[in-house]
Parts: sequence; C-alpha cells; structure tokens
Amino acid sequence: MDRTELEHLLAQSQTRFADCSFDGADLSRLDLQGCIFERCTFAETNLYAGKLAGTKWLRCRAGGADFEAVDAVDAHFEGCDLNNSKWRRARLASATFRSCKLTGASFEEAAHLGLRFEDSLLVGADLRGFGFKGATLKHLDFSDAYLSGCDFREAVFEGGSLRNAVLKQAKFADADLREADIEGVRLTDAAMFKGAVISHAQAAALLRELGLIVT
Repeated sequence: MDRTELEHLLAQSQTRFADCSFDGADLSRLDLQGCIFERCTFAETNLYAGKLAGTKWLRCRAGGADFEAVDAVDAHFEGCDLNNSKWRRARLASATFRSCKLTGASFEEAAHLGLRFEDSLLVGADLRGFGFKGATLKHLDFSDAYLSGCDFREAVFEGGSLRNAVLKQAKFADADLREADIEGVRLTDAAMFKGAVISHAQAAALLRELGLIVT
C-alpha cells in the first residue's frame, strides 16, 4: 500500500489495518492518530513528523523505519520488530514498548516523560540522557547500549542486562541491580553505583576483575 492508497482509506475513516505492507513508503507528516496496525510491515518506511498519538502497533515489523520528530504520545507497541529504527526528536510521552526488538534503535533527543519499556531488547540502542528514576525495569536487555547520562536512581531491575553498556555519567544511586547482568562493569565506574544494591555473586565478579580471589 502506498501513500495515496492509505490517504484514500483514511479519508473514508478507516483506522484499522491488518497484514498490510507499507515497506519503503513515504508516509511523512500523515495524521494517523488513533490508528491500529496489526501484523503490518514498515521496513525502511519514512514516517517523519507523523501524528501517531494513541496509535497501536501489534506484531508489526518496522526495521530501519524513520520515526524522526513523530508525535507518538500514548502510542502502544506490542511484539514489534523495530530494530535500527530512528526516533530522533520524537515525542514519546506515556508511550509503551512491550516485547519489542529495538536493537540499534536511536532515541536521540526524544521527549520521553512516562515512556515505558518492558520485556524488550535494547541491545546497542542509543538512549543517552534518558530518565528511569524509580522505575521498575522488567527484562530489558541494555547490552552494549549507549546509556551515558541516564538516571537509574532508585530503579529496580527485574532481570535484564547492562553487559558492556556505555555508562559514562549515568546515575545508579539506590538502584536494585541484584537480578541484572552487570558483566563488563568496571570498578573504575564504582562511584556512580554508590548506594546501589548488588548480590554477593555480582560483588565477587567485580572483585575478580581486580585479580582478587574470592572464596
């Protein structure tokens, strides 16, 4: 389906789309507010500055899609493949990403107040400066992600991983990291973890990196 076909259906008040392909289409600046997309594909699709508030995306595939500057307030993404998608300057307040693949996704300068990730892959994602203070983070894989300047104070990690993530100037005071994989975190970064809670096994692993034998 191309832009013209979609605009025609929107003009007829159609708001639900299932099993449609929008791959490579230019859908920039379209008003899609309240639309529901189920099992649709948006590979490399241009959605620049689109109005996506209140939209629902169910089991869609949008690898490499461009969501730059979209208004996706209250949008809901469930079971979607969004690998390498671009969200620069997007408005994502109160949006939800559940069971999504976001490997390599870029959220540079995105407005994210109330944004929620759950049970999702964020491997290598760019989330610099994001605030997760006091949040419960359920099964989020931040391996190799860019988390510089992120605020994880008082956050509770229920599973998930920070393995080899870039954590420059991130804050973890009073965070509960006992269930997270923190392999690759160096004791040279210890100051940012002051007051954080870790397990005995995690503490032993950190000490082993200094060459100490823990018995």
